[in-house]
Amino acid sequence: MRSHRLGHGRPCRWTDGIRRGELPVVTLVAVAALSAAVISMIGRPQPLLGQSAAHPAPAADIEPGDDPVAASTAEIARVYAALEANAVDPVDPNHVILEGGIRQGLATLDPFSSFFDSDQFRQLQEQQRGQSVGFGSILYVQEGKVLVISAAPDSPAGRAGLGPGDQILELNGTRIAGLDFQSLIELLQQAREKPVRLGVIHPGKPVLQDYELKPAEVNMPTVDKTFMVRPGIGYLHLASFESNTPEEVSQALAQLQKEAGAADSGSPQASSGSKATGRAPKNAGSGEARSSESALRGVILDLRDNHGGQVQAALGVASIFLPQGLSVLTVRGRVQPPQTFRTAELPANSQSWRGPLVVLVNGETASASEVLAAALEEHDRAVIAGEPTYGKGVVQNVLPLSDNMGLALTVAQYFTPSGRSIQRPIPGTSLEAMAPSRTGETTGFRTDDGRALAAGGGVTPDVILAGRDLDPWVQFLEQRGAFTEFADQYRGSHPQISRSFQPDDHVLGDFEDFLHRAGVRTPENYWEQDHDYLELRIRSEVMDLVYGVAAGDEVAAKGDPQVQGAEGLFARIPELLKPASASERAQGHSEEPVRPDRALAAVR
Repeated sequence: MRSHRLGHGRPCRWTDGIRRGELPVVTLVAVAALSAAVISMIGRPQPLLGQSAAHPAPAADIEPGDDPVAASTAEIARVYAALEANAVDPVDPNHVILEGGIRQGLATLDPFSSFFDSDQFRQLQEQQRGQSVGFGSILYVQEGKVLVISAAPDSPAGRAGLGPGDQILELNGTRIAGLDFQSLIELLQQAREKPVRLGVIHPGKPVLQDYELKPAEVNMPTVDKTFMVRPGIGYLHLASFESNTPEEVSQALAQLQKEAGAADSGSPQASSGSKATGRAPKNAGSGEARSSESALRGVILDLRDNHGGQVQAALGVASIFLPQGLSVLTVRGRVQPPQTFRTAELPANSQSWRGPLVVLVNGETASASEVLAAALEEHDRAVIAGEPTYGKGVVQNVLPLSDNMGLALTVAQYFTPSGRSIQRPIPGTSLEAMAPSRTGETTGFRTDDGRALAAGGGVTPDVILAGRDLDPWVQFLEQRGAFTEFADQYRGSHPQISRSFQPDDHVLGDFEDFLHRAGVRTPENYWEQDHDYLELRIRSEVMDLVYGVAAGDEVAAKGDPQVQGAEGLFARIPELLKPASASERAQGHSEEPVRPDRALAAVR
């Protein structure tokens, strides 16, 4: 995860108006905050994972004297009437009811339920389809400057010939150089769904060229990084879970197989059943799709910063790595019967992987990505490495409302194959005390092979790998966009840059001079301790602008200490996934696991 993406100067995707895959931060509707008019907006709920949903009684059938909800809504209506009659300024009902009553009212429930206005609900639907309306480009945006980092081949930007390093100087006749950062972002967002006129300068060509682009639906891949970290070891990063994610993962594995080379008689077979090669579980059945017997000897599945998405997609991905028929999760809700979801048979042409597997997670790994990580952990299928995950173990159901608005409401809790809830307690909400298993102590939960499992919220890695800790000086450079600015200047004065480019002392000297000209000091203590990171960031940004964001991402990931640590774990897989001894299993059976039905009692 490249930290510069969080800075003031940062890449943004000119297809989606909001950053894809983020945890919901807007909160929803407290039932008591609904007026009769708001209640009447709710349409038929979308079933959760294929289940049927009960229909609420029509609002007209509820009398205030018969129902506390109706009484509360009547009280809100009286308060609103008083506001409308006496407020110093005219009252906007949408602002008071939707923004105030609905969003703020349900802030007391949990941080995951969300109200979507028409624009947000449309974007949610596009995200679930894995598509969005736009131009298919990733832009680096800084005050007064816009650079193209990448343009998808089959997109309006790609078909027009835009590519890495192109600088947009004009947008619909407006000069980019005269805009501050916020104005620039607003201009790009406004132009996203309408035909635009661009004035562009290509690298090494000072003549301004004009382009006219029309927005179109473009694919938003969820597998955003795929490459070989070293011979025999592949890497793929999964950004979120959408309807097309299982197919993308299968295609990524096929790509890694191809890059790893033809089958190597000296390499272990991926489906050999040996713990030393990350064997598939004992109950692997027939009906598997194409498996992997080639020079690809291990895969790093990176779920860091994956905030989840469609649980059905996580089930599809689990089926790629696990045999058919294994439990992945159980969903339990207050008004619905429990239902267990299992891995399914893959389509005939899908690529499965039964070889050694290391899964990377961190504190931003949440929801559906935690479901997948926990299933792989509990079936002893993969080594989990990195940092403890977020701890989101509840499910939202999307209810369409009138006027193209929507509601995502927490309706159920999910449990891992061993019966764990991975929901962490959230003080001040209905999730404050989910179950006794939320104490952080192991309470008898075990993997298939008897290894002990923590039950304190989220998924605890088998191996802790610390992320990179950036000092204040480097954070300042990232916030200023210094690395991208320098890379842009360096590329302009060096037209021939190969993929093997490595910043040497001369390049670092140029970077130091660049910082001094910009008025940025280079303290000797920081300069020395950050030397390797400066080289990495300069190289990754140069690759971004010369060869595209995929090339830059590969450089950054290979220099990531957590990826490097994961790469070194494959030799330790037999040790890390060693089945528990008979005495360890006996000790585990003496502890009573917390059953899912008991755990759910706290949220009823």
